[in-house]
Amino acid sequence: MTSKSTPAVGFITLGCPKNEVDTDRMKAAVTASSYRVVPDLEDADVVVVNTCSFIQDATEESIQTVLDVARGWLPAGEGRRLVVAGCMPSRYGADLAIAMPEVDAFVPVTEEHALLDVLGRLMGMRSEPTACAPRRAEVGPSAYLQVSDGCHRECAFCTIPAIRGPYRSRSLDDIVAEAGELIAAGAREIVLIGQDVSSWGRDLPGDETLADVVRAVSAVEDLAWLRLMYVQPDGVTDDLLDAMASSPKVCRYLDIPLQHASARVLRSMRRTGSAESFLALVTKIRRAMPDVALRTTLIAGYPGETRTDVDQLVRFLEAAAFDYVGVFAYSAEEGTQAAALPAQVPVRTKRRRAQRLRDVSDAIGFSRASGHLDEELEVLVEGFDPDEDSIVGRWRGQAPEVDGIVLLDRGEPGEIVRARVVDVFGYDLEGEVV
Repeated sequence: MTSKSTPAVGFITLGCPKNEVDTDRMKAAVTASSYRVVPDLEDADVVVVNTCSFIQDATEESIQTVLDVARGWLPAGEGRRLVVAGCMPSRYGADLAIAMPEVDAFVPVTEEHALLDVLGRLMGMRSEPTACAPRRAEVGPSAYLQVSDGCHRECAFCTIPAIRGPYRSRSLDDIVAEAGELIAAGAREIVLIGQDVSSWGRDLPGDETLADVVRAVSAVEDLAWLRLMYVQPDGVTDDLLDAMASSPKVCRYLDIPLQHASARVLRSMRRTGSAESFLALVTKIRRAMPDVALRTTLIAGYPGETRTDVDQLVRFLEAAAFDYVGVFAYSAEEGTQAAALPAQVPVRTKRRRAQRLRDVSDAIGFSRASGHLDEELEVLVEGFDPDEDSIVGRWRGQAPEVDGIVLLDRGEPGEIVRARVVDVFGYDLEGEVV
């Protein structure tokens, strides 16, 4: 237990990279105050659990984590306090206070900037951040940069607008300034994220788009790599592809969440597109960037989905040949339009269809990864991974945390090396530095 004069705060983060960015901002505010951040929860006076509540499985994981902390950590020290932040308080509001009396405070996404005020009420010690407080606390070789929050779309299955509110773009000047700060702190790669980065600028005056963000951030001094995540298919414009292809700093990589390829299912999802239009999009992207790595996300077992729809989706995957595919069994989320649709698909059928899509996608992805054997790739060294017992990094075609790694024989964190691929294990590569 820490001294009462210097309360210590520990953090647990669940969910997606956007939550990681939110936690990092909260840590930065705490670090710049009279409190301090500790990595070991046993040394903490306050634990902040930043929750995810996008789908039911994520909500259940968040609830279990909070209860584990409440039952294990909270009673073990006098005066300890538990704070639940993020998506779960945003989605369920006051109901959580009734369901979780063990929790001392709830901080929804829109109020995370006021965490110090919450800590002050709980600990009886108010602490304002210093005037020169950094925006981010922890910067490694790769750093996420959130360009927007919220979402303006009305996908029938999605809870994000209810959790994070309407779409809000950050100003271009603010984005470029934070990119410079992250690079000055040691980042070599910047990863642009948001619920939908392709809609950046739609709520701002003027006619600037994501392509302008790419050009501006690419021009930041000492940036090595720039990567885009979560680009909706209707946002992949000719101007964006030109901005990506014309800068050597931009990774030839796109993450395009398609969700399905059946036009009928997509309409029910309140989305646009079809197998034909998506194949045309993939062709256009590869024409602009022949060496591009492509990722997508799919939902299996959406209400009303038939075997014919799944067969069409499989044929689409075989034709499109994505490098990486994330497949999720549909989850009927409370408050969404899709949850009230008829013809809900049985759980076992959803899981079986999801596994079929994973098997098809993995066969294609493994084959594409094997195509890099004997190639020399530019690899960003991230550090030593004890689980792999090896130095690890990523090449430009691998996004952080989701696409596999490159095992290396040597290299220092933050260094960018040339490595010859000598072996392939699924999506992971083994490389020798040349």
